[in-house]
Amino acid sequence: MMQTLDRRSLLIAAAGLALMGRAAHAQQIDPARATAFIQQTGEELVAAINAVGAPVAQRRERVAAVLRRAVDVEGVGRFILGRFWRTASAEQQAEYLKLFEEILIRNLSARFGEYQGVRFSLGRSQARTEEDVLVNTVVERPGTAAFGLDWRVAEVGGVPRVVDVIAEGTSLRLTTRSEYSSVISRNGGNVGSLLTAMRQQIQQLAAREGG
Repeated sequence: MMQTLDRRSLLIAAAGLALMGRAAHAQQIDPARATAFIQQTGEELVAAINAVGAPVAQRRERVAAVLRRAVDVEGVGRFILGRFWRTASAEQQAEYLKLFEEILIRNLSARFGEYQGVRFSLGRSQARTEEDVLVNTVVERPGTAAFGLDWRVAEVGGVPRVVDVIAEGTSLRLTTRSEYSSVISRNGGNVGSLLTAMRQQIQQLAAREGG
């Protein structure tokens, strides 16, 4: 029901992420701090993906721990839901954020096989706005062409957080916002229809992962 973002979901997949605009409570961040943060985050994700001997469930949990620490899940999730956040009930909001986080994790863990042997290298970093920095990386996988992945990093609650991933010029936050809005609009503005679609997507990703 919702388009799979394939390799662009590598992070946020970490993942499945998509953003343009400002994260809630974001503060100015030093480019060097943002670069160091992305280097550490990227290395941790690559290590989890390439941990060949570990069970899939264990590798998924390692990825989940990195993403929960690195991504502003609530800020990104609320931006993506947009105006429908205000019309959702408190219960729907809570479930949506839980499902959104699970999709970010599953989007990556379902592709462990595809990303085996993945590597990344850092490019330049530049201040994008007064609140965030864009950190460029180049991602390489065996047998495929290298591609660029840009990470938008901001200070959220006093710590660096990923607030967007831009894959080959496409903002994942904006892409996902458009997809989610389309699902809700096709169903008369019912946020519950999106939650149903998200549950189905998680089931499909889990089946693809084999767990």
